[in-house]
Amino acid sequence: MDALDVARWQFGVTTVYHFLFVPLTIGLSVLVAILQTMWHRTGNERYLKLTKFYGKLFLINFAMGVVTGIVQEFQFGMNWSDYSRFVGDIFGAPLAIEALVAFFLESTFIGLWIFGWDRLPKRAHLASIWAAAIGTNLSAYFILAANSFMQNPVGYRINPDTGRAELTDFPAVLTNKVALITFPHTLAGSFLVAGSLIVAVGLWHVIRNRDSADTGAYRFATKFGSWVVLVASAAVLFTGDIQGKIMTDVQPMKMAAAEGLYTTESPASFSVLTVGSLDGSRELFAIKIPYLLSYLGTGDPNGTVHGINDLQAQYASQYGAGSYTPIIPVTYWSFRFMIAFGMAAAAIALLVLWSQRKGRTPTSRWLLRAGLVMPVLPLLANSFGWIFTEMGRQPWIVFGEMLTRNGVSRSVSLAEVLTSFTAFTLIYASLAVVEFKLLVRYARAGVPDLTPEPADDATDDAERPLAFAY
Repeated sequence: MDALDVARWQFGVTTVYHFLFVPLTIGLSVLVAILQTMWHRTGNERYLKLTKFYGKLFLINFAMGVVTGIVQEFQFGMNWSDYSRFVGDIFGAPLAIEALVAFFLESTFIGLWIFGWDRLPKRAHLASIWAAAIGTNLSAYFILAANSFMQNPVGYRINPDTGRAELTDFPAVLTNKVALITFPHTLAGSFLVAGSLIVAVGLWHVIRNRDSADTGAYRFATKFGSWVVLVASAAVLFTGDIQGKIMTDVQPMKMAAAEGLYTTESPASFSVLTVGSLDGSRELFAIKIPYLLSYLGTGDPNGTVHGINDLQAQYASQYGAGSYTPIIPVTYWSFRFMIAFGMAAAAIALLVLWSQRKGRTPTSRWLLRAGLVMPVLPLLANSFGWIFTEMGRQPWIVFGEMLTRNGVSRSVSLAEVLTSFTAFTLIYASLAVVEFKLLVRYARAGVPDLTPEPADDATDDAERPLAFAY
């Protein structure tokens, strides 16, 4: 083990941990805005209760996400200074815009929304949550544009004197075809997470508190969240299909690694399940769907998908001696876990809708257990999707331009990285417990009581009887 290994683990843990909060923040910001819009247009108190209820869960999650995101950005300069020097001219631009424009918009209007109840006009208050939601989604786009440059470098040149990548076409960076499809795919995955949380909490109250006066609100929440999950699932499949074709075009090794395809095939099958050697190089047993990998990669059921061996030889000739193959078991299984967990969440959403058909009230304890697990499934799908995206790019930190081993800080020792890695991991574990307990506590509390509080007595204390003044 060396500093490079620990730095990679630290950034990986930080990224996966941070992304547990991101999709819920992105999705809930819009869904809460939609609920408040429904209240604004109809005046139905049920929508107001749900707005405040899920809005509180959104705010808890947002606060935790900000903390971990800041730590992640610090690591670029601390553990990956050589990478930052190489690509900072390009990578810094979208991140700066994200901080100065998108995050500023997001955080400012969230503050107005929190403290603006009964202080701002209803339309202005509604506009504040929509502005916060727009800022949240803009923030995601600029960050994904920066990440997409690592997957498919565009709009730059290499300065022969400094060896640095320099920005030549910023619009090209923002309109990178990888970013243009990764953004809607990420949004769809975020709505999958947020919809699942809405279903889980609503279903718990429907089954456990079926005689509550607010059962109607919870029943609506479960149906609303279930439809969000189903629509988001369809969007994930549609955008994922396009993303697979673009990935095959710009990073053919990643598509080959997703299947563990060592030899070029035309047509190529997609294996639902493969049992092989530990390094993934030898297949022992597989269940395959003919033509599917060719269609996923090229759009043609008979299309050619290049294998790992041919691509390795091509890259060795183009970039020099060395291994350009990612860790195959990681890419193979993370790709399948991503799909499986997302489909499982959609299946539970269908069951929830079916259980409430024709006004029925669900009572199944098994359905309740499935509903409580439901938010975890798309979170795992999102996490495995990003693990596949980043691990499938290896050994490149910037595809075709910089190897990961060349981006680490040379002045940081193994002991220093290991110390920070251990400290941050313990802190993250503590924050995870805090986040979980807060979400559970406020989710169990249910929708707020909107009964107006009695007006304050304006009588001066000096005029009160002594006992009351005391």
